[in-house]
Amino acid sequence: MRIKKTCIYNANIILPEQVITGYILIDGSKISEIGEIGLARFNSDPDVTPVNAGGCYVMPGMIDMHCDAIEKEIQPRPNTQFPINMAFYELEKKLAASGITTMYHSLCLSDEWGVRDKDMVIAIINSINELKQFRAMINHKIHLRYELTYLDGVSILEGLINEKSIDFMSYMDHTPGQGQFKDAQSLKHFTIQSYGREEREIEAFLEKSQDYRAMINWSKLIALAKLAKTKGIGLATHDDDTREKIDTLLACKGRVSEFPINLDTALYAKSQGLHVCVGAPNIVRGRSHSNNMRAIDAITGNAADIVCSDYLPGAMLPALFHLIREGIKLPEAVKLVTANPAGALGINQEVGTVEVGKQADLIIVELHQDYPVVRQTLVGGTTVFQSDFQLLNTERVDHIC
Repeated sequence: MRIKKTCIYNANIILPEQVITGYILIDGSKISEIGEIGLARFNSDPDVTPVNAGGCYVMPGMIDMHCDAIEKEIQPRPNTQFPINMAFYELEKKLAASGITTMYHSLCLSDEWGVRDKDMVIAIINSINELKQFRAMINHKIHLRYELTYLDGVSILEGLINEKSIDFMSYMDHTPGQGQFKDAQSLKHFTIQSYGREEREIEAFLEKSQDYRAMINWSKLIALAKLAKTKGIGLATHDDDTREKIDTLLACKGRVSEFPINLDTALYAKSQGLHVCVGAPNIVRGRSHSNNMRAIDAITGNAADIVCSDYLPGAMLPALFHLIREGIKLPEAVKLVTANPAGALGINQEVGTVEVGKQADLIIVELHQDYPVVRQTLVGGTTVFQSDFQLLNTERVDHIC
């Protein structure tokens, strides 16, 4: 059986340090050659399938280290749930069309309701790990978010680590008065809207969380994080708002501070050699939905080096090009959604850059009226999404990249 070959030509290829005009030869699932000439030398090879990029950008597929979109796909409204397999199949189509080729599905292990009930979370983990083995458009991984005040969840987390059922994990604390929700009322309103529960039930839940916060066993959590590291499972912390929390992350041998609340904390994390992740929706909107640090300030201030989609996969690519308009060079902006998360997640030997020997996880991006549109997505050299739409009342669309 012949190994399939594909040549993407007439492309503006975004390499780690520069952009070149040329071609990418894919041999099977991997990139075998990159050059600055056209298709001519492959024209006589019947085993090579040509793909004309039309002068568009070709860049690595994006790597999303944190996104809870699978939760919204399963439970789009409070008290309304759809089958996990349906959510999986429908979401991955959106991810491929958005240019995301590796997704770390963020699932919250807590004592909350709906998709954040512990039994439901375990069912989702098991389903994703099973479904991705048989049919998957993109690379699916699990990012387990452990709510620290769910004290009974420690043993569950330990089991998932030992089973290697997860690929990444984070510690988070959503009790009011610190972190993301300094205002207890805003957390109460958010929880009511998310779960459709009665106000009295939410108030009792938040009060219990405050009591449990004083009972968190950090010695056990540090030991679990170190155990996870030995199994290739990295750690992040969530909504850090003090330098002391960064010190705790360091004690856990963690890698990433996600969504730090203020610039001082983000800068301190970077100074300690950690990665700092901010959200694409924050970049596109120009502000935090929780009135915390602006992501663009962290990036331009060298306090953040990773962008994730957070809750909206379609925001990743527009955020990238928004950063370019803010003066960040194209290769550097691309690293925020490709090479940098790959390095933080320990998968940079396989994906994250357009280089010979790497997996051919690639996207072809057209700029249409200054807006980025994914024309084609390849995962392991196989096209999993392609859009050849034409503008109405035109015979030809010029690719302006």
